[in-house]
Amino acid sequence: MKFEPEALQKQMNHFQNRFRRSGLKLTYQRLEIFHEVAKSVDHPDVETIFKRVRERVPTVSLDTVYRTLWLLLDLELLTTLGPPRERARFEANMSSHHHFVCTKCGMTRDLYSEEFEQLKIPNEVKYLGSVEKTQVQVTGVCWRCSKKVNNLAKKTKELDHEQRE
Repeated sequence: MKFEPEALQKQMNHFQNRFRRSGLKLTYQRLEIFHEVAKSVDHPDVETIFKRVRERVPTVSLDTVYRTLWLLLDLELLTTLGPPRERARFEANMSSHHHFVCTKCGMTRDLYSEEFEQLKIPNEVKYLGSVEKTQVQVTGVCWRCSKKVNNLAKKTKELDHEQRE
């Protein structure tokens, strides 16, 4: 995959609009951090993003990069690969299986699916390397977190209603 300037400009516009709508302050450091991730094709980790941004913004701290990346994740401007919020997960189940991961609490459960086992590997993969294992990670919100979100929304609606009366 190659770097596409038009796609980057579209992402930057979306980023700026999202910040304006959220009411959050759009700082130069936040802009540079997002720009670094958006222009990268190598899915950089936090330390790599920090080093690259620091070349242009010497005053940026690693803490600022971390906090900004989590904020961008919460604003759904970024996504993560691998374990959520750097919580490494270990398992001894070496049989073929897949995973469901809750994006809110990090709950991870094994998922067995004949359909996923039958997925055809795209030809483009051969240009990246040889496949040793295929594993699908399904991300979403678990039932427990969904219930919490729904309960919170219901309570907020009730409070709004009470304040209007």
